[in-house]
Amino acid sequence: MKVYPTSKIRNIALVGHGGTGKTSLAEAMLFNTGATTRLGKVDDGNTVADFLPEEVKKKITISTSLVPCEYRDHKINALDTPGFADFYFEVIGAARVADTLVMMLSANAGVEVQTEVIWEDFPDMPKLVFVNKMDRENADYYKVLDQLKNTFSDVVVPVQIPIGSESSFKGIVDLIKMKAYTFEEGSGKMTEGEIPADMMDDVEIYKEQLIEAAAEADDDLLAKYLEGEELTDEEILAGVKKAASSGSAVFVFCGSALKNIGVQPFMDFIVDCATTPEDNPIYKKMDQSKLAIQVFKTIADPYIGRLNMFRVFTGTMKADNSYFNASKEKDERIAQLLVMTGKEQSSVPELNTGDIAAVAKLNTTATGDTLCQKANPVSMDPIEFPQPTLNMAIEPKSKGDEDKLSGALQRIKEEDPTIIIEKNTETKQTLLKSMGDTHVDILIEKLKSKFGVDVISKDMKIPYRETIRATVEAEGKHKKQSGGHGQYGHVKIRFEPLSEGDFEFGEQVFGGSVPRQYFPAVEKGLMEALDEGVLAGYPVTSLKATLFDGSYHSVDSSEMAFKMAARLAFRKGLEGAKPVLLEPIMNVEIVIPESFMGDIIGDLNSKRGRVQGMEPVGKKQLIKAQVPQAEMARYTIDLKSMTQGRGKFTMEYSHYEEVPAQNADKIIEKARQEKEEKEK
Repeated sequence: MKVYPTSKIRNIALVGHGGTGKTSLAEAMLFNTGATTRLGKVDDGNTVADFLPEEVKKKITISTSLVPCEYRDHKINALDTPGFADFYFEVIGAARVADTLVMMLSANAGVEVQTEVIWEDFPDMPKLVFVNKMDRENADYYKVLDQLKNTFSDVVVPVQIPIGSESSFKGIVDLIKMKAYTFEEGSGKMTEGEIPADMMDDVEIYKEQLIEAAAEADDDLLAKYLEGEELTDEEILAGVKKAASSGSAVFVFCGSALKNIGVQPFMDFIVDCATTPEDNPIYKKMDQSKLAIQVFKTIADPYIGRLNMFRVFTGTMKADNSYFNASKEKDERIAQLLVMTGKEQSSVPELNTGDIAAVAKLNTTATGDTLCQKANPVSMDPIEFPQPTLNMAIEPKSKGDEDKLSGALQRIKEEDPTIIIEKNTETKQTLLKSMGDTHVDILIEKLKSKFGVDVISKDMKIPYRETIRATVEAEGKHKKQSGGHGQYGHVKIRFEPLSEGDFEFGEQVFGGSVPRQYFPAVEKGLMEALDEGVLAGYPVTSLKATLFDGSYHSVDSSEMAFKMAARLAFRKGLEGAKPVLLEPIMNVEIVIPESFMGDIIGDLNSKRGRVQGMEPVGKKQLIKAQVPQAEMARYTIDLKSMTQGRGKFTMEYSHYEEVPAQNADKIIEKARQEKEEKEK
């Protein structure tokens, strides 16, 4: 692939709800450039963009892939992104390096959840809409247009209207060129003709909307339009280009990507009118004399190592050069610049401003990092990815694979900025925090297919605590005689609730009944005993222990004996001090459309949650609540179900509270059964 100047580069991200045909559009674009000799199909598992084993198996996109299309002496860098909510972080990365979002909609489904989510999250980014699947049953282009206008505040204007619909769909009318184009199914061979007479009424209505949008993008054109003068075709095109690149209007196209109908005129519009790299607001704010490169995606491969995908925001990047990672303050040596087409690679000697490519085997560079020249350092804003909300425990099926799993998880974490891996020392679980159940399933499949580790997932154990509600005094005596020196330790300890802190030890021994040299042993014995409470074996907290009496033997007493005595006193004391179970309470913030308020609050109440407040956030509502962590284990899935994917939430630890008796009984019984299982 040749090196393209900035003026000939167009960067688009294909985004939208799952199943709208983003990958099919990328395939049709490639086919129309001659890069492929057949139209790949998702159902057949032979597309260029979806090449991961998990994508082929599930027939969905789970990872953004780059599909550069050389068309009319331009390079269209098309980023094919996932439509499934669990992989939304891929959309965020692609949107950082794209200049235009191409919103894919199905003609028979219209505006769907991810359409709304993406539109709301990127309100200022230029957008084009491609209404796909016009050949499908119940396809209704005009209904989708109305939905777009009613759902979003943007100026939504069709550039094309369809010729026919459903099984009779065969082409489009181009409202700029005022020509009809019909297509040969599959080959995409396009025939230009006159607009059918029976469509002229609709054409005139939508043409007027197009002219108005074009005029409003340019002061001179607007003045001419308001004075009643007719705009020339060249002026309309210039106005449309200005509106498209600034985002002042959202232009709508239609077609069938699978049949390659309407794709070529769409590509023509991308070349003629879409935002250029120099129109990008990030570029405009930067010092354009400096080289600035940002990594938006990392691919971890067990065979070829790490691939970093990036965009050159300013300057020219050359192969076989050293660059400075400003984010890590490390030097990186780059041998080859790789142009990715799906999984295929080709090298280029240099990349100009605006281009997107990849580099292999960098030592420290990760997603979000900035590369630049050391003499002229630049640090770009990091890419903000969502925090994971589903916690699952994972373990290898074979215990001998624990080290292998640890290494594989670190490699997968390199390519997925949303996962968090933690080893919980208390529960002895490896926790994998992710964006949802499908995300977890895919990660487990990747661990097996990429790294050869078979993994099983389990629910995360809740880190309960135990404490006491009453003050008691307890005695512990450890006495053992077995010839020679024996063992003797005897303590009396007062146990009482502690209002602040985990544990506090004190002594009020008078008369030397317990020599001072054994105080540390008593404290150590108690601290070791804190790890296992008397109710369900959970750690004990908020406890004050005061050693006030005891006895010793001048020969047989030892530190070990007093440690054992302290542990005996601990067990006896806590059993009589009204022990209770504590559970972690989380601060939860949920953002949802107002129409779901009743369902969400009702569900929070059923989860023993307490609503702390509500406030509007734009068009949505923010609910603040405190909820037991045990009730939030699968809330990601619950919220998605209750809001059809329109809700978001964050959660962080707040404090511990006593578990209600009826819930505590079940937890204690379960712990008893698990202990019995282990002892078998």
